[in-house]
Amino acid sequence: MTTAISMTKTNNPVYPMMIAIGVCHLINDTMQSVIPAMFPLLERDMGLTYTQLGFISFVLNMFASVLQPVVGAVTDKKPMPFALPLGMVSSFIGIAMLIFAPNYWMILIAVLFLGLGSAVFHPEGSRVSFMSAGNKRGLAQSIYQVGGNSGQALAPLISAFLILPFGMYGASIVLVFTAIGIFMLTKIAVWYREQLEEEKLSNVKKTLVSSLPALTKKQVGMALSLLLVIIFARSFYTTNITNFYVFYLMEYYHLPIETGQLFIFLFMAFGVVGTFFGGSLSDRIGRKNVILLSVVAPIPLCVALPYVPLWLVVVLLIVIGSLLMISFSVMVVYAQELVPSKIGTMAGLTLGLAFGMGAIGSVAIGTLMDTIGIETTMMVISLLPILMIVAFALPKDSVARG
Repeated sequence: MTTAISMTKTNNPVYPMMIAIGVCHLINDTMQSVIPAMFPLLERDMGLTYTQLGFISFVLNMFASVLQPVVGAVTDKKPMPFALPLGMVSSFIGIAMLIFAPNYWMILIAVLFLGLGSAVFHPEGSRVSFMSAGNKRGLAQSIYQVGGNSGQALAPLISAFLILPFGMYGASIVLVFTAIGIFMLTKIAVWYREQLEEEKLSNVKKTLVSSLPALTKKQVGMALSLLLVIIFARSFYTTNITNFYVFYLMEYYHLPIETGQLFIFLFMAFGVVGTFFGGSLSDRIGRKNVILLSVVAPIPLCVALPYVPLWLVVVLLIVIGSLLMISFSVMVVYAQELVPSKIGTMAGLTLGLAFGMGAIGSVAIGTLMDTIGIETTMMVISLLPILMIVAFALPKDSVARG
């Protein structure tokens, strides 16, 4: 049976630390966003196929996804505060290598360093978010994920205004922010270590209060399986929009690359808005209710997207992005409440799976586009969100109080 554990020293949120780890998440995921940002340049100047572009994303995201649950499980047993700045150092190395990469194979090596940095950052960053949250779990996770999603949303802007005009050297500005992130994470790691020392001295450990009823191991396993189905469908769909939909806009609507990237930015930017409001909304109306709103409401819009006129594309991208990402942070919190003693493991599992599904999706979608064409691929992928209706079978939680 799972049990709800509550032994916190205080329920007061530490807002400066919430915001600081969110900013660092923004910087971390901005580095990751350089990869999809360079896809149009690589396709145009290096002549890479869609499958090769997909494999670059696969290497980045799969490396990060496989290691994230491992890092989370290890740090659940032995937290490692200074792994945070070290992870960002690895990403700094990856970006520097990427800027000067002379060929396809060096790009793959560079993204390995980026994947390692991401794998180390996310579980420990999520733990810092939890430790600073007090009784505002949904809000804290939303601030944390807003940072990450904002960084990812910068990909089309980086592509349109830095990489396409200036080549890969345009990405060098990211290194400046990465250095700032390393400094901030070092300060955060000191605070994190102090919290651990206080817990050790007081013999009172901050643990999570679950809003779910007591569940058997079988029920927990089933609920986690349902979450994984939802994450699979959402990750495939969002990967399709963020990495490949620009090519559909260029071919089907005859948009220039820069304009197409601005369309993708709208999708991702409004996803950030949805992420922010989703966490605080879940504190008020419950995690499951927010998940249902997020995964059911956009299904007809996703199915319709490949067939609508250009003016309506903008509207649908904004609405779909907002709705799909409302539950992004909420699913992390929901998974952590399913297994409240494994904060890092659950964060690593859910976020790592999102990266992993995105990785597999990149290769699968790229291969489909090379095989059956861009238009048909978009139509096929538009049906994937239908799978997310399994959310109805998730256990219902209670609304957080206080």
